[in-house]
Amino acid sequence: MAEEYLLQMSGICKSFAGVHALDHVNFHVRPGKVMCLAGENGCGKSTLVKIISGVYTRDEGKVVFEGNEITKITPAEATRLGIQVIYQDLSIFPNLTVMENLAINSEITDGRKIVNRKRWEETAKTALSKIDCKIDLYAKMGELSVADKQLVAICRALLFNAKLIIMDEPTTALTKREVEALFNTVRQLRDQGIAIMFISHKTEEIFEISDDVCIMRNGKNVFEGPTKDLTPRDFAYYMTGRELTDDHFIPKKISKEPVLKVEHLSAGRYYNDVSFELHKGEILGITGLLGSGRTELALSLFGLLKPTSGTINLRGRDVKIKSPMEAQKLKIGYVPEDRLTEGLCMAQSIADNIELASLKRISGNGFTLNHKKIFEDAATWVKKFSIATDDPHKYAQTLSGGNQQKIVLAKWLSNDLDVLILNGPTVGVDIGAKQDIHHLVHQLANDEGLAVIIISDDLSEVVENCSRVIVMKEGQIVGHLDADEVSEANILQIIH
Repeated sequence: MAEEYLLQMSGICKSFAGVHALDHVNFHVRPGKVMCLAGENGCGKSTLVKIISGVYTRDEGKVVFEGNEITKITPAEATRLGIQVIYQDLSIFPNLTVMENLAINSEITDGRKIVNRKRWEETAKTALSKIDCKIDLYAKMGELSVADKQLVAICRALLFNAKLIIMDEPTTALTKREVEALFNTVRQLRDQGIAIMFISHKTEEIFEISDDVCIMRNGKNVFEGPTKDLTPRDFAYYMTGRELTDDHFIPKKISKEPVLKVEHLSAGRYYNDVSFELHKGEILGITGLLGSGRTELALSLFGLLKPTSGTINLRGRDVKIKSPMEAQKLKIGYVPEDRLTEGLCMAQSIADNIELASLKRISGNGFTLNHKKIFEDAATWVKKFSIATDDPHKYAQTLSGGNQQKIVLAKWLSNDLDVLILNGPTVGVDIGAKQDIHHLVHQLANDEGLAVIIISDDLSEVVENCSRVIVMKEGQIVGHLDADEVSEANILQIIH
């Protein structure tokens, strides 16, 4: 019945230049419940959110909020109704304090022109008290963790008598412990009768936090209903339109001699006395909590962090890796966790990004680039990695997160590597692309004999893809699991 729902959207259509972004979408949110909106990149989630929040005007369809039909929604009207959106960038002022970030919107809405510090402080305290949030009012927002920034954004939303809070991929940059804290806050809001629209593509999180799920694919609903009516396998099928199979990595052939041998490596306060071997044809997992030293170890292997002691041996020879260029000459590649700022030139073409690490090889005479060769080489990798584009000349920023990650992989693999280091290889990619990337890495290890290191705090990813696992804590190796010992339970027991 209508009164069961806080928000009802029926037959929503939206087109851009004749292309259907939303095709007769139905969407319902119950008060005091968590509705998860899921779907692969490009399915229409963002367009639907922008219609709910008044950024876009729908072409067709009906919107009912609290039992009243709304003919036209503007951002101001959405705020008045109690609809608040917390985007991934959190829309904060990093150079202002927590207090200033919390109070400024209210001041503008009320039309105030004179700053009253006491009033601002009271407004901020009121906001934080709504979820019993303990954050220093005078701390600069830019100095806070992502988790604390999100809490401030939630408190700010509650100042406007929020009835529906939309969270856009809120766990992307959070550690597992921070995700648990966020979920506790979400449950607290739900218990207060506030509806939460939670946008995510992470299966385990959706089943943990949501009461209802709406799954979209190609601008249409493919499922809407209680989360309990879904199984993880059903969820994967609705998300991708194909059956996903479990594909645990089993190495075909591991070299007898190690291609990489690290002995007693240390780097100041980052990590200490680290030793391990890596063989061709295997995938070694390195995991641990944030601050365990796992990323810093990778940076040393790629020439971005100088070790203070210990040795790195490649193919039987001790080496000093002083820079990424030196690492590249030694046939080591590194895919960083933050592909947007560290792995890609977003405003450059797909082809240019793929060939970025191969400029010397494809230059015509050492001084000029062979653009025909660049395009032909890139087109080969686009086909090999099934990168979803019809033209390698298109900008990297036009692709989904999963396809962008494939570009970064292609960039390094075009260099005939011996060792590939993947730091958070599937962070921020959807379920279908995640499996594609895992399958690709398996092929590289088994068919081409590549030695791979996967660094991740996603334990399911580590267990599924790694033949051995090193566990780090506070800069040291605290556990080493062989193939028959690798499990989430064993890793968690060592970490904690």
